[in-house]
Amino acid sequence: MTTAHRITTEQDLLVALAIRRTVFVLGQNVPAELENDHHDQTDATHYLAVTGEGTPCGAARWRTTENGVKLERFAVLAEYRNQQVGAALLAAVLRDVQAVHPTAEVYLNAQVAAVRFYERHGFAKSGAAFWEAGIEHYKMIWQRPR
Repeated sequence: MTTAHRITTEQDLLVALAIRRTVFVLGQNVPAELENDHHDQTDATHYLAVTGEGTPCGAARWRTTENGVKLERFAVLAEYRNQQVGAALLAAVLRDVQAVHPTAEVYLNAQVAAVRFYERHGFAKSGAAFWEAGIEHYKMIWQRPR
């Protein structure tokens, strides 16, 4: 079973950044300078997903913005997709965000291919599609459980 946890060590952060590089830079041709930004070292809270055997397989982060809490950089290695890795990451992130920011708007920019995943986890599209890093996205807002 895959689990995800908030990163507390430099070693885990380096592993998460390597996963993101594999998924976004190598896999989706996102320019490295867009994938890595100053938020990684300053104000983002990072997460790492690991398999039951302890193999790192996914990464994510969140940060506060002027618009609320933005979830970002959800990345799952290709060989671990459709195995609940993204769900484990999202659950860990949302659990922590709710604890720290119980009333803030929670949003993300979802690649079109991931919209259905986020819809299944309580997010709704907001506005028209737009392009970011050469990939079509939708802004999605979490419909916080009542």
